[in-house]
Amino acid sequence: MQTIAPTPYLSDDMLKDAIEHLRVLIGFDTVSKNTNRPLISHMAAFFENLGADITILPDPTGEKANLVAVFGPQDQPGIVWSGHTDVVPAVEPEWQSDPFTMLEHEGKLYGRGTSDMKGFAACVMAVAPYLAKAKLTRPVYLCFSYDEEVGCKGAPDIVRHLSALPVPPELALVGEPSEMQLITGHKGKTAMRATVKGTSGHSSLAPEHVNAIEYGARAIAKVTARAAQFAAHGPFDHDYPVAHPTMLTTMITGGTATNITPDLCEFTFELRSIAELDAQAAMAELMADIEADLSQEMAAKAQGTGITFEEIFSYPAMSDARDSAGFERYSTLWPQWAGKVCFGAEGGLFDQMGDIPSVIVGPGSIERAHKPNEYIGIEELRAYLGFLGTIISFNSAPD
Repeated sequence: MQTIAPTPYLSDDMLKDAIEHLRVLIGFDTVSKNTNRPLISHMAAFFENLGADITILPDPTGEKANLVAVFGPQDQPGIVWSGHTDVVPAVEPEWQSDPFTMLEHEGKLYGRGTSDMKGFAACVMAVAPYLAKAKLTRPVYLCFSYDEEVGCKGAPDIVRHLSALPVPPELALVGEPSEMQLITGHKGKTAMRATVKGTSGHSSLAPEHVNAIEYGARAIAKVTARAAQFAAHGPFDHDYPVAHPTMLTTMITGGTATNITPDLCEFTFELRSIAELDAQAAMAELMADIEADLSQEMAAKAQGTGITFEEIFSYPAMSDARDSAGFERYSTLWPQWAGKVCFGAEGGLFDQMGDIPSVIVGPGSIERAHKPNEYIGIEELRAYLGFLGTIISFNSAPD
C-alpha cells in the first residue's frame, strides 16, 4: 500500500475522533432489513452543525433515507465522497464479541461494518470539521445511501439529485474497502428469479404431465451454456481477476413428494457484467431463447404452463474513469492502482446513470467484509484520514 504524505489536517486528535465516530456508527444496527433513519439523523445533524447544506432523500415508506451533505461553493464541478449505511446480518456463532458494540483490541476495531463500510463514514465525519474550516474552491458532496447490500436500491435517488444540479460533480470517490488502493472498475450485477409452472399428477403417469423441475433443469443448462460462452468468447477486460462476464444459478426449489410430478420450480440466477457488455440485452437474449425453446414446448403440452422471469435487482458495471477530467484533476493524489474488482458497488450508478466518472478508494479490506469478527486496523483509518486530507488541501485556496 502506498503511503500518503502527511497533511496539515492529519493529527492524533483526528484519529481519536474517527475511532469515536466509528464506535457510535457501529452501535446503529443498520442491517438492511432495519431502518437507517436514526443513523442518517445522527450524521445529518453533525454535518449541519458544521455548516453543510443538507438534503434528505427518503424512500417511499419513509423508513429508509439517503443523505447528501455539501461543503464548499456549488458553482464549480466538485467531488463526491460516497458510502452506504447498511450492513449485512451478523448472526454467525463465530462472533467473539457483540457485532454492534465496537471492540478495540491490539490495534484493531471489531464490529459489523467496520470495513464495509462504516470505517469510511467515520473518517469522513472526522475530517468534516476541517472541510468546514477550509477555503474550498470546489464543493465536496458527502453522500450516504441505504440498501446497498441488497441491490444498490438507495443510490439511484442520490445520483438523480446530483446529476440534476446546475453544476453536477465531476467525479465520485466510492469508499468501499480497497486496502487504500485505487480501483477503476467494478462488475455490474443482474439478479433474476425464474418461475417454472408445469402440471402435477401421480409420478407413474409422468409422460402425461409437464415436469416443472425437469424443464427448470433444461433452463438452468442454458444459463450454464451462456456462462461457458462468456468464458470462451468474452468480452474480456483483463484488469479484472475474472476477465469476462459470469453467469450462474444460485438457488433452486421445487417438488412436493417423491411420487408426485412437480408442477412448480423456482430458481434464481445472476449475471455479473463488465462495462463492455450490454447486460440488459444479454439477459433478454437468454430469456428469449428459453421462451422459444422451452416455454412454447411446455404450453403445447398443457395450457397455462411455461417459464416466467422477474428481475430481483440490477446495477451497472463501473467504467474506467482514468480518461476523465475529474480523474485527471486529482492525478497526483491517487494511491497505488490495484486494477478492477468483481464485486459490485454504487460507482456504476454514478457512472452510468449520472455521467459522473467514479473510482473506488477505501479503508479496510473486502476480505474481512460479510464475515464474523469483521475489523479494521487503526492504522488503516490513519492512512485514509491522510488521503482525505490531501483532497481537502488540494481543493482549498491558500491562507
